Amino acid sequence: MTISHDVAGDGPTVVLLHSTVCDRRMWDSQVPVLAEAGYRVVRCDFRGFGDTPVPDRSTSDADDVIALLDALGADRVALVGASGGGRVGLEIAAGRPGRVTELALLCTAWPGRERSAELRAFGEREDALIEAGDIAGATELNVDLWVGPAADEATRDKVRRMQRHAFDVQLAATEEFPPLRTEPDPAAVTARTLLVSGAHDVIDFRETAADLATRIPGARHVELAWAGHLPSLERPDEVNALLLDFLRGA
Repeated sequence: MTISHDVAGDGPTVVLLHSTVCDRRMWDSQVPVLAEAGYRVVRCDFRGFGDTPVPDRSTSDADDVIALLDALGADRVALVGASGGGRVGLEIAAGRPGRVTELALLCTAWPGRERSAELRAFGEREDALIEAGDIAGATELNVDLWVGPAADEATRDKVRRMQRHAFDVQLAATEEFPPLRTEPDPAAVTARTLLVSGAHDVIDFRETAADLATRIPGARHVELAWAGHLPSLERPDEVNALLLDFLRGA
């Protein structure tokens, strides 16, 4: 199965990998800007998100993305990943370094660290709400944690709709399959790398960006003073400018 995706523009390929709070719609403000700037922009939905159904077996998001790129004839690409999508991007860039030219990780997740007390408490509260059947409450819990103060109400509502859709799709599944993941070695990444964190984000992701900046050769770390966990949604114009400068080698 090819995961759901769309393609816009022509030129070097840039692949946008969504946060697991969202789906590929989170990149609505980036796609036209990157396409107009001369890139072929690919964005996709991981399994169980957006228009891609839940898996019927244990699968790898990284392998799904590589299969999509093979189908599109995209041998070498730039990857832009947000949160959980950043983890997937890092897995690809470390495991298949010859295929990734640039790697931009926005508030990326990382499997190699223990969760903070704040994140553990969030997970316990989310589980309790879902167990009680309060999916609206679990959705709002996610919006409150992950959307930063720079976002307007329309952005909060967009995240709310994407997260609720993910809950509805995933909770309707009759069986759950654990994902197949590898633990990437950051030192194996050869792509030019930008790490972005938000000053209002959970400490886990801020520390992850700082740590990875020391472990990925030549990586640059930028912390945005105004940002929460989803800067590309919170202030898209500023993130678009940052991404274009990075992709152009500035």
